[in-house]
Amino acid sequence: MNKIADMSRIEQQGRRRALRVTMLGIRGFPDVQGGVEKHAENLACALVALGCCVEALVRSGYVAKTRDATWRGVKLSRVWAPRISGFEALVHTFLGVLRAAFARPDILHIHSIGPALLTPLARALGLQVVVTHHVLNYENEKWSGAGRTILRLGEWAGMTFANGRIAVSERLAEQMTSAYRVSVKGIPNSIGKPCRVRSTATLQAFGLSANRYALTVARIDQQKRQLDLIAAYARLREPQWKLALVGGADYSGSYGRAVADAAANTRGVVMLGQQTGAALAELFTHAAVFVLPSSHEGQPIAVLEAASFGLPLILSDIPAHREIDLPDARYFNVGDIAALAEHLDAIFAAPVAETPDTHARARLLATHDWPTIAQRTLAVYFEALSETGVRAPSSRALS
Repeated sequence: MNKIADMSRIEQQGRRRALRVTMLGIRGFPDVQGGVEKHAENLACALVALGCCVEALVRSGYVAKTRDATWRGVKLSRVWAPRISGFEALVHTFLGVLRAAFARPDILHIHSIGPALLTPLARALGLQVVVTHHVLNYENEKWSGAGRTILRLGEWAGMTFANGRIAVSERLAEQMTSAYRVSVKGIPNSIGKPCRVRSTATLQAFGLSANRYALTVARIDQQKRQLDLIAAYARLREPQWKLALVGGADYSGSYGRAVADAAANTRGVVMLGQQTGAALAELFTHAAVFVLPSSHEGQPIAVLEAASFGLPLILSDIPAHREIDLPDARYFNVGDIAALAEHLDAIFAAPVAETPDTHARARLLATHDWPTIAQRTLAVYFEALSETGVRAPSSRALS
């Protein structure tokens, strides 16, 4: 409430300039694969609706030159980045920090702990920095020892040198607060109201039938463990349902090739690639069950979206999935292919026919609401500015 009162006093003083926010550490948006990208896209648009002036520094390889310079009020600025795993994010962030140092936004909001490695440079250049910690990336099996060390250093740099810190789950916020003895605000991922569609054009294009397929939506990555899901599905005896894998690989690595080979050699598995917008909504609308066997997550937006559509859920038993508090979800230990196969078999044998719990869905939507999340994020911005003695410009938010 003190932040709200402070903001009201600022407005009464007649300051009219909007808060200028630059977002960095993302590939880009719209329609760019990744939970962090989806988070940044929706947060940026919600901040614009609250009266902020938001610029997103996007990577040149993901947003075409022909793309409009703005997206739903957010300015999109393309900054070059090499398409090389392990270097892309750091090079882009370095160039983005230099650009922000020239543009002088009120807040530089860095997403993810890899890009957060450049937080000390941004502070040295006089920028006010807020860092959002999305997931413990260094736990991902794909990274080498050197990669994990860099990611841990990024976490340390972001948590230590930022003016404000956010984590996408309460558990992660508590973990970072304990580890670094700093204040970290837990602000969850959010989702929009589900848009159910009657169309089945996308289903027909991929040979799927309504309510006769299991769906997973995730980047093709070792962390997401699509090979486990395919192996579990392959254990079922002549399944009448199909398995639909939505998502693409960031790079043409060995895991992506292994998933493609396994899908091609397993009858009933369909790879749909990246899907967005109405096509993705159609897939959520007509799926019979949603599955995510990840080894670790921050707070998976795909699970939140599936729950908002009222889908039954089969999830790996990890803290990020438990924290969402979905009482009807089925859980299995990470890597337990036999248990995952049993859950799939049970769902296929007796599909859930009852009406989804409308109260649970309403609670989910209320908890994960973008306007509310944007207001909480804006409060972190103003707290970061007030602690450094910088006078905050005006915004109609928090009033």
